[in-house]
Amino acid sequence: AAETETESVDVMAEAELKVAQYDYDAAIALLKDSPDYESNTEMQQAVTDYAMAKNSLVEYPIDQVTHVFFHSMIVDTNRAFGKGAGDPTTDGLNQVMTTMSEFTQIMQSMYDKGYVMVSLHDMCNVDENGNVTRGTILLPEGKKAFVLSQDDVSYYHYQDGYGLADKLLIDENGEVKNQYTDADGNVLIGDYDMVPWIDTFVKEHPDFSYHGHKGIIALTGYNGILGYRTDIAYKTRENLDSFQQAWFEQHPDFDEAAYNKECEDAKAVADTMKATGWEFASHTWGHINVGQKSLEGIQTDTEKWLNYVSPLVGGTDVIIFAFGADLGDWTGYTTDNEKFNYLKSQGFDIYCNVDSTQYWVQFGSDVANGGQYMRQGRRNLDGYRMYYNPELLEDLFNAKDVFDPARPTPVPPMG
Repeated sequence: AAETETESVDVMAEAELKVAQYDYDAAIALLKDSPDYESNTEMQQAVTDYAMAKNSLVEYPIDQVTHVFFHSMIVDTNRAFGKGAGDPTTDGLNQVMTTMSEFTQIMQSMYDKGYVMVSLHDMCNVDENGNVTRGTILLPEGKKAFVLSQDDVSYYHYQDGYGLADKLLIDENGEVKNQYTDADGNVLIGDYDMVPWIDTFVKEHPDFSYHGHKGIIALTGYNGILGYRTDIAYKTRENLDSFQQAWFEQHPDFDEAAYNKECEDAKAVADTMKATGWEFASHTWGHINVGQKSLEGIQTDTEKWLNYVSPLVGGTDVIIFAFGADLGDWTGYTTDNEKFNYLKSQGFDIYCNVDSTQYWVQFGSDVANGGQYMRQGRRNLDGYRMYYNPELLEDLFNAKDVFDPARPTPVPPMG
């Protein structure tokens, strides 16, 4: 009897978590499926209460879902900015990166303002034929849906020594955390970048996540993924760039067995992330500009992504363009756009560029010719945007309050 009681308590707790994340249908189904439901008046009452609460939800306008993104977070500002303005890496980090201090304040502000993380796949439905239609997001009045993404979670070689995390890994509790090496060479495990920080925050604030969904991670492949050296170059040692050559000099014993272990470990991290609400997107294998690249160049790059990244993350139908580039202008993709036709044929249904407006969402409706997609603009919440356009961020947070005093100013202009 005690065991049955414990199971009932566990089921109730699981249902309450689903309710906290606005998933009333799942909570009701969970309780009704419990073997104790017929005899448990508490469960029956909860089902009644949940059904009433669900009726108070309102449909959130898909066209008003904002999408914010980051790159890997700066943990140690002394190392990131210590070389001073003029160091190309420091200047780049100052422009496009966000410090952990800034990031935590931005997320807290957004949470306080009622923002809730949703998936791109909440915004649209994609059937087996690649037809894309509008989705439905139901939230309490006053809550605001947003998509969170992060680019380049590869922990590139060029970032070594600049005070960023080393990799993502699975800790002794089975949770995804970062490995971070501090300035003294101590190897630490913890929340040193977006993924584990969000995991911890959602544990404490489950209502920050819609149906358990978290962010979407946009991956390149040329240095591997998630801090693991998974690209084919690390197996063949061919076509290496100077950073990779230097890395091999530091890791002379890295052989095929080590390469296979890197792929295995990266896949295990990706699987754990997916099980806890994260998704993956292509950011192109080589961080290419799809607007400037030829169709043939896009095909070559996409094949590499599909061969060396997709198997590790389990595939995706989302492409988040590097450099904020795009395949066409704002009027929409048409079926005479060869680049779009190719990417669509490779299974990509959702396309994201960079756009500084509050929200920009477009659905392609050329059903007869297969020209179906959802397209969304993203907003960069980085040093450049906070310094030059703080007024564009006021719906999310006060940039002047958040801006890290450790940043060298002026932030270098782009271009």
